[in-house]
Amino acid sequence: MRRRSLLTAAIAAPLATAGAVGGLQSAAQAAAWSSSDRWGQWQDGPYTLYNNIWGSGYGYQSIWANSYNNWGVWADHPNTGGIKSYPNVSYTLGRNISNMGNVSSSANVSVPSGWGTAYNTAYDVWGNGHDHEIMIWTNWTSNVGPIGGFQTNVNLGGRGWSYYQGSNGANPVYSFLAHSQTTDGWVDIAAHCRWLRDTGRIGNVRIDQIQFGWEITSSAGGHNFNVNSYSLWT
Repeated sequence: MRRRSLLTAAIAAPLATAGAVGGLQSAAQAAAWSSSDRWGQWQDGPYTLYNNIWGSGYGYQSIWANSYNNWGVWADHPNTGGIKSYPNVSYTLGRNISNMGNVSSSANVSVPSGWGTAYNTAYDVWGNGHDHEIMIWTNWTSNVGPIGGFQTNVNLGGRGWSYYQGSNGANPVYSFLAHSQTTDGWVDIAAHCRWLRDTGRIGNVRIDQIQFGWEITSSAGGHNFNVNSYSLWT
């Protein structure tokens, strides 16, 4: 689905060298599903995979999946500012914060590095449809940042987070950035939602879509982003 999320800072870095195009083609050819359609999507039980190239000035991106917990994209988006896409796996919960239970998730991902890359690995949790957006960043490059301003530090699920709050013009955005970045970790999603409610920043809203993927601003030259494993406990 189309996102209405935050904007990242413009970047001005040399283009990256070409990525492993062959690696993606091999994965896509062997996968249960693949698509280069801008809005390509695929259902795996209660989970939906989205290619989701929603931003402006985008380049090429192809998604492949064997299942909701084993998928990836090869993306070649130009080295310019603004988010180009948010490829993700999505699950709809449909419970208010007060009775959402112990919702948590773990993920292991492989991400690119070097010049020409700008992205974040993040959960995107939506409340009351698309009235509220809760972002949980687990990994990101140094040339991107959350919308709004820094508010405080908080410990949730045994991990430290920097909390930012702002608006993208369509909805408020509540962002948590991990103090220790990781490509292999566990996140207590319910704890983040309850903290927002308990501190009066959000009401007892219904938590709807829980998405996980990458906001890609730049992947110049072509790069692979892979989900090696993913679990969501609801």
